[in-house]
Formats: sequence, structure tokens, C-alpha cells
Amino acid sequence: MTYKDLDIVFEDNHLIVAVKPAGVLSQADGSDAPDMLTLLKEYIKVTYNKPGAVFLGLLHRLDRPVSGLMVFAKTSKCASRISEQIRDRKVTKRYRAVVEGVFEKRSGTLKHYALKDPGTNNTKIFEEGRAPKDAKPVKLSYEVVATGEYKGKKVSLVEIDLHTGRSHQIRTQFQYIKHPLLGDARYGSGLYKGDIALESFVLGFDHPTTREHMEFKLDMREEAPWGIFRS
Repeated sequence: MTYKDLDIVFEDNHLIVAVKPAGVLSQADGSDAPDMLTLLKEYIKVTYNKPGAVFLGLLHRLDRPVSGLMVFAKTSKCASRISEQIRDRKVTKRYRAVVEGVFEKRSGTLKHYALKDPGTNNTKIFEEGRAPKDAKPVKLSYEVVATGEYKGKKVSLVEIDLHTGRSHQIRTQFQYIKHPLLGDARYGSGLYKGDIALESFVLGFDHPTTREHMEFKLDMREEAPWGIFRS
């Protein structure tokens, strides 16, 4: 992937909103794998003929297997103001996922405790009262938008609001309640062999200088397994 392949949704003098593809890092990890921060810096440098180093602030992250909307700051003032919105939970981030099975309830809230193993990079979920002392509380709300069938098995399209932002949280909480995400080989679903069926499809925040509220939304993709839910 090169900077020419970037899907830039919005750009002005203060910020860039772009779509991170599954498999691309949010920022460099020391490997040769492509990452959004480096690609966008190269895009700015080439497009605007910028000499020297390019400033671009990374404001939040998405796991490598996850796709979706990200916002980056082109100025330090923008970085500071949007970071403040994130800390104050004023930034809207909504996810959608395709998971195995059908839910008894159309909506609900999942509350657990999570502990990440730094050796394996895996996260394990626990019930309250059974969690190790180092485990952190995790919480999300979900709504079942549609149900369908993939390779002869029932699947559900869910939209998710995170109340906490722990590593692998969505993937592990749904795996724990026996609704693993399609494409998630790490946490228990072998039904689909492609990219993990999880994306950040809504991103909203107040513009750092105009204060105008901005919201961006991705259309449902046509390819499997998303395509079975397109009307």
C-alpha cells in the first residue's frame, strides 16, 4: 500500500479524516508493515510539496485487523483540542460487526473485566468477582440491526458503542458470550477466512476551530460477509 491508495474522506488546514483498511497499522511498530500515520505524512509531503518533516498528530488508534474511520491532526492546536474531546468522551465512535449466531435480545450492555497477557498479546474476559486483581473493567452496548445466513449458519449484524476502550475489547467480549466475530481467528471464529468483520463506521467530533459538529459515516460494504445485509 502507498499513500496513493489512501481513502481520504475529509481534509482541511487543520485535520484529515481517512479510512484505515484492515491489516494496516495505525502507527509504525518497527516492522516494514504500512501504517496510516506514515502514509498520510507522505501524502501531505508530496501533495503540498512540504520541505522537511511533516507534523501529523495521531489522536486515536484502531487495532491492525480492524478497518474504519480515523481522524488525524495537521496542527498542534487541533491535536490538543480533539484530544481533549476524546478525554471528555465527546467524540462519537460507533462500530459495527458481523458475529456468529442469533441473540435472544435485540439490544443489551456487556459488563466484564479484561486482562491482557503481554506475552501473547491476547486479552481474556472475566465475570465480576472472578477477575484477577489486575483486570480492568470493560463495558459496551450493542444493538442487533439485522440477522442473516452465511455458509448455512445464522449470523447477526450488530452496532456497538464502547464505554471503555481496552485492547481487543469488542472481539473478546463477544467471543465470551459465544458470538465471535467473523474472520477473527484469534478469538474463535473460523466461519469466515477473510478480514475480521469489524469496522469503525461512524466518527463525530467538533471542529477544533469552527466548533461545528462534524460526523462521518461509512456505507456498508458489498463484499462478504457485509454484503448479505445490504438492502
